[in-house]
Amino acid sequence: MSHAPLRFGLIGTGRIGQVHAASIAADPDAQLSWVADPFVDGARRVAATYGGTATDTPDEVFASGQVDAILIASPTPTHVDLIAQAVDAGIPVLCEKPIDLDIARVEALRPRVASAGVPVALGFNRRFDPAFASARARVAAGEIGALEQLTIISRDPSAPPADYVAVSGGIFRDMTIHDFDMARFFLPEIVEVSASGSTTFDAGAAQHGDFDTAVTTLRAASGALVTIVNSRHSAVGYDQRIEAFGGTGMLQVANAPTSLVSLSTADAVEAKPPYEPFFLERYAAAYAAELHEFIRLARGEESTSPTFEDGRAALILADAAQRSATERVVVPVDLR
Repeated sequence: MSHAPLRFGLIGTGRIGQVHAASIAADPDAQLSWVADPFVDGARRVAATYGGTATDTPDEVFASGQVDAILIASPTPTHVDLIAQAVDAGIPVLCEKPIDLDIARVEALRPRVASAGVPVALGFNRRFDPAFASARARVAAGEIGALEQLTIISRDPSAPPADYVAVSGGIFRDMTIHDFDMARFFLPEIVEVSASGSTTFDAGAAQHGDFDTAVTTLRAASGALVTIVNSRHSAVGYDQRIEAFGGTGMLQVANAPTSLVSLSTADAVEAKPPYEPFFLERYAAAYAAELHEFIRLARGEESTSPTFEDGRAALILADAAQRSATERVVVPVDLR
């Protein structure tokens, strides 16, 4: 069955908005129709590069009658209102994580999303990384027996600016939230959270009462344990690894190198190039696959796009981790 390209309205043209604009332009089933940003020069630059009409207000996008889907890449405090506007207009929406930093606002929006019946997807792009997706599929197929332990290592190459830390919601809501979703990708029913955090090197984190280093343990309903290791810096580059351990085997996803060529000499054996520098390069294929899967969702086809409920669950886990690390307690959770 052939389809006309889905006409997208993109809201937000910062770094992640530009990633999504490039993905839309590269997908034959998508077309950039409108681009909105209050800093309209950014919208104009994106529109000039990838197509579409630029505006400084999302209202004009919704009123245009020229969009089949909305992609929200604007700052987090705008997400709830924009999702509500999209579902009220009956327009499928893909929103970057998190839905909000305040779970109360998410809970208030939840029945509105559920009753609207409009597709809402969350931007947990790592589910679509080919290597992670393959490992999860092989676990689900029983290749290593019942999953007993899942280890997720996620370290950024360098700490963010202090002014970003101030509005980020903290390491668990900003950074680990991707890992919480990845944990649920493998083990959806998480029932307990225990986290520990410290501030060892980042002045911005210390200034704003955040952690730069964290370890989180999740307990699944099955009894399986998930360990998430985070750091805001990594001298070896962008560190993104997963190990799934089961009764009959183990699956490992290694870091992605910038090249597969290694060097051996009298001084070193199999010297390898560095890892990919950051998420834009490491997850380029994942962003493209995420968009294409959302197009299937928006068209009413079978889709594996993460849902509003997945976004809600990840924030509940992030809040629980923040409480656990701050109060030094184990926090039971109910994701229903």
